[in-house]
Amino acid sequence: MCFIAIVIDARYENVNVKSDWWETALFYQIYPRSFVDSDGDGIGDINGIISRLDYLKELGVDATWLSPIFKSPMYDFGYDISDYYTIQPEYGSLEDFEQLIKKANELNIKIILDIVPNHTSNESEWFLKSSNKEEYYNNWYIWENAHIDNYGRRKPPNNWVSVFRKSAWSYMPSRDQYYLHQFSESEPDLNYRNPVVAEEMKNIIKYWLEKGVAGIRLGSINYLYETDKDVFGGHFPDEPLTGKSGLGPDDYDYLDHMYTKDQEETYDIVSQFREVFDSITLRDNFTRVMMTVANTGIKNAVRYYGDSIHSGVHIPVNNALINEITKESDARDIKYVIDRWLSYKPLGKHANWVTGNHDTSRVASRFRPELVDAFNMLVLLLPGIAFTYMGEEIGMVNGFVPWVETKDPLACNTDDPVNFIEVSRDPVRTPFQWSNGKNAGFSTADKTWLPVADGYESLNLATQRSTVRSHYQVYRTLTNLRKRHAFRLGRYESLALNNEVFAFKRWYNDDTYIIVMNVGKSYQVVNLTAFDLIFGQLEVEVSSVLSSRTYSENVLANFLDLSADEALVLRMQI
Repeated sequence: MCFIAIVIDARYENVNVKSDWWETALFYQIYPRSFVDSDGDGIGDINGIISRLDYLKELGVDATWLSPIFKSPMYDFGYDISDYYTIQPEYGSLEDFEQLIKKANELNIKIILDIVPNHTSNESEWFLKSSNKEEYYNNWYIWENAHIDNYGRRKPPNNWVSVFRKSAWSYMPSRDQYYLHQFSESEPDLNYRNPVVAEEMKNIIKYWLEKGVAGIRLGSINYLYETDKDVFGGHFPDEPLTGKSGLGPDDYDYLDHMYTKDQEETYDIVSQFREVFDSITLRDNFTRVMMTVANTGIKNAVRYYGDSIHSGVHIPVNNALINEITKESDARDIKYVIDRWLSYKPLGKHANWVTGNHDTSRVASRFRPELVDAFNMLVLLLPGIAFTYMGEEIGMVNGFVPWVETKDPLACNTDDPVNFIEVSRDPVRTPFQWSNGKNAGFSTADKTWLPVADGYESLNLATQRSTVRSHYQVYRTLTNLRKRHAFRLGRYESLALNNEVFAFKRWYNDDTYIIVMNVGKSYQVVNLTAFDLIFGQLEVEVSSVLSSRTYSENVLANFLDLSADEALVLRMQI
């Protein structure tokens, strides 16, 4: 039998250095609209979050990241911001938010905000003034003249396509020009080549850090700049075709986006933003964390950690387990994706892991419910920072949202009442399932903004809390386990024991653990002595819900039989 191994040495050896609060933190993402509705309007809100802070504490959460709560017409449900300084009224008031900060601080839970720097809403005061050519705001967005074809017809300036499909340009009669929107038509891109725009975004960041938030996530960061059109004679060039089959000119992947993302200037503006975080950190002697998200290649992604020229961010969110692991992936793929991030990230920087978010099919639906515990073990016990999207701790599944109730503009823009579900993000945003009561305990309303997922009567937090073996009970055990030195400070080694079984070792001094998971659908027998210094018997610390093993049971290192989907945390007996 051939084993594939990698040992990440020296990266975790300096174990006597005191960790900052965020370096081994568990971040819990809340989609506020779907977490708890406190006032019966069918929409989650800030007071609802306050009412469940004790749950987050019980769960072992260090910080909670809130998807955008700023004033918005809600075409893209908060990612189209019309006023960065105001809370969306249906979520609550600024006073409610200040109360959230206060209550969270009492429980030692940090609050992280989600700010969208790439674009605003087309109902923003900034955009309205820019569209009317008011002098100060004239150049705040990307405006471009029409392309006039051979028949005198007005056309978009070039072939650029929106992430949400169709042309990335929309015509504005008041200027007789097109504006760029790399996402929905309601989300015009800001012009970061205008230094005033960059300064205003820094002011926004500072404002919320001064309000007491512990950090800010800046999404879609690699879209901030487009190529400098002056290099191309004052006009934005067409992007080349990818040549991928089955795609048309309205599809995003039809083009190679070499001019609209991952521009070199992005790293400079990120460095400027970091200075804002650092100045307040230095003043308060408390680290304010800067997080970014950039769906890009590995070499671009790890550059957000910083280099000799640019200050980077504390946490460039690592979406590899989301973007690169599929139903067809096996143990070798999982090992490759994890070890590649650890190999590419700079020495001394902290890894982070996430398997779900508000845009991504839930683990139980993307893979299968039986693997929920295995993926939570990955997120919580791999070296570094952990992210959990609300509901993953109880193994929630995607809800079904029919075409007539679909809200997601990405799905609506397909104009396809049959295949829209393939791109819709609504199914992963359905309300949190608290109980088997009305609307799963999310709301007392007669109708919620999205329907509650089917099956909530049995799949809900209350049921799992009262059950001896449940995803929730496994998750809580894991969050307690990750506080041990072996997981907070320890070293890491991984093996693909065969195509179906992935395992990794975490150890600190003589405290050693093996996390092993059968991600296949058949019975497997593996030999854990393939790891250095693993022998004899190991003791079960945690077992997945359907495992026949129980806490403190002993297993043989050289002959471990695993049922399909079984995942275990084992401790070496000394």
